[in-house]
Amino acid sequence: MSLYLDNAATSFPKPEPVCAAVDHAMRHGAANPGRGGYRLSLEAGRTVLAARTAAARLVGMPDPARIIFVANATEALNLALFGVLRAGDRVVTTSMEHNAVVRPLRALADQGVEVVKVPADCSGFVPPAEVRRACTPGTRLLVMTHCSNVTGTLQAVEELGPWCRAQGILLLVDAAQSAGLFPLDVGAMAIDLLAVPGHKAIMGPPGTGFLCVGAGVQLRPLLYGGTGTRSTSDAQPEELPERLESGTQNVVGLAGLHAALEFLREIGLNRLREHERALLGQLLAGLRRMPAVRLYGPVDAGRHGGALSFTLAGLDPAAVGYRLDHEFDIGVRVGLHCAPDAHRTIGTFPQGTIRVSPGWFNTHDDIDRLLAAVHALAAG
Repeated sequence: MSLYLDNAATSFPKPEPVCAAVDHAMRHGAANPGRGGYRLSLEAGRTVLAARTAAARLVGMPDPARIIFVANATEALNLALFGVLRAGDRVVTTSMEHNAVVRPLRALADQGVEVVKVPADCSGFVPPAEVRRACTPGTRLLVMTHCSNVTGTLQAVEELGPWCRAQGILLLVDAAQSAGLFPLDVGAMAIDLLAVPGHKAIMGPPGTGFLCVGAGVQLRPLLYGGTGTRSTSDAQPEELPERLESGTQNVVGLAGLHAALEFLREIGLNRLREHERALLGQLLAGLRRMPAVRLYGPVDAGRHGGALSFTLAGLDPAAVGYRLDHEFDIGVRVGLHCAPDAHRTIGTFPQGTIRVSPGWFNTHDDIDRLLAAVHALAAG
């Protein structure tokens, strides 16, 4: 039986309530929300509102209208970055970012935005003192990942948020690897913009995600078009969420996202996190006992997100991934994980690493099976 250990890319399998909600919406409720007064359209609107309310609750946002639905965290990050930054602005980021941050910033740099990158240490941790030092007067925005998709390193967002707020610097957090694993509260953490995918640890369908926009933050739309409101005007509406949501919404996906958020709430983030931490602890302990293995990132599972990276002496990560798949029927991610700067930081560029990311449906037996396979490969 195939063993899936790439939940940092997308969670699999999905909870049964998510599959059921998607199927029900596709068969019975996939009308266009906000585009008609008939019952099916109104029901679709209620589906979207339920998902928006649940998403707001997950991240501590009191106003659900400030939850903007998008297709994924990449779109959320683009909406935030291009919505805030203009030529002449200064933005600070880190060397641990995914290309979903790096590439928009490169495009913005080509348009006259100054981009400053703070290096992380060899474990992938970005010292808060170095971030504060880089945020000189005139800095408009700090953008950083909450948890690395390469090393699993958890960053000190809760420390930097209040400091940024006091300095008048906007904080954009990429929560692709933390939402659904760690508690998030945009108020307590002083986060102005939070990008969240629905398909990773939240366990919702692909094609779902959201950007949480803090009170007082104004964004230029990334897309302009029909919103179902103020149709007499050719100008984009000013009100949220309509200002930032143009075109037909993914009602089917949002039905699944709502089911996933309810599934998380019923289980509880503490229980989910303890399960994942136990699996990571078992994995770390087992890999440390193998002399051929080199681990990257934090050694403490408590400061570790869902992704764990390692290499095997004398073996290319791509070859290890291929053999794990074809000889042991185990799926892991290898290579640069769309984060080449992070691999330069930890010294694994250009070959990358072998990344393992357990999820809610993995077991201790799964980890034992992976460890046995890695041991066999290391032994030659």
